[in-house]
Amino acid sequence: MAGAEGAVFTSSVETSHVRAEPFKELRLESPTRSLYMEAPKGVEIHAEAGDIEATCRSDLRLQSVDGAIVLEARKIKLLRLPEGVASSSPSRQTVFEVCVCSNGILFLSQAGTGSTCQMSNQACI
Repeated sequence: MAGAEGAVFTSSVETSHVRAEPFKELRLESPTRSLYMEAPKGVEIHAEAGDIEATCRSDLRLQSVDGAIVLEARKIKLLRLPEGVASSSPSRQTVFEVCVCSNGILFLSQAGTGSTCQMSNQACI
């Protein structure tokens, strides 16, 4: 059924193609429930000239069951990471350092007084 902002559906919709009118935004919205996109061969989001933004109130999860999560860019920024505070008293909490292989793989290594990345770089192989 047609609504003030376009088509409004009261139940699920299945279609092979959805597009906006030329020079108009395409907006998929579920104001009170969830919005699902699924396909047996994959779902692709592509922006020819512009950004792709994902925003949420709670956690944002990227999960790959059998593969890898690949972040490929000239720069990768991790903003607002918490910083540890040095303490003279021994901690009950195990501390790790993030190590980066030459092929871009990240792994954790148990922290020591110096870097332990070289001693535990089996993840790079």
